[in-house]
Amino acid sequence: MNTKRALEIYHSKEQIGVQWNGEPVWIEHVDEANGMATVQVGSRPTDVQTVAVDALSEGD
Repeated sequence: MNTKRALEIYHSKEQIGVQWNGEPVWIEHVDEANGMATVQVGSRPTDVQTVAVDALSEGD
């Protein structure tokens, strides 16, 4: 995924499935300048990771 698409998903009113390492994630923040995103992994609110945007994929 690219940074532009990550920002589109982050700002979307629709629920768009995103995965990281085969797990569903929620995008919480996109650092456009560095190509990084802060994501919540699954339904665990305490499992927050900062990952490269290009490691994210769209899909359920």
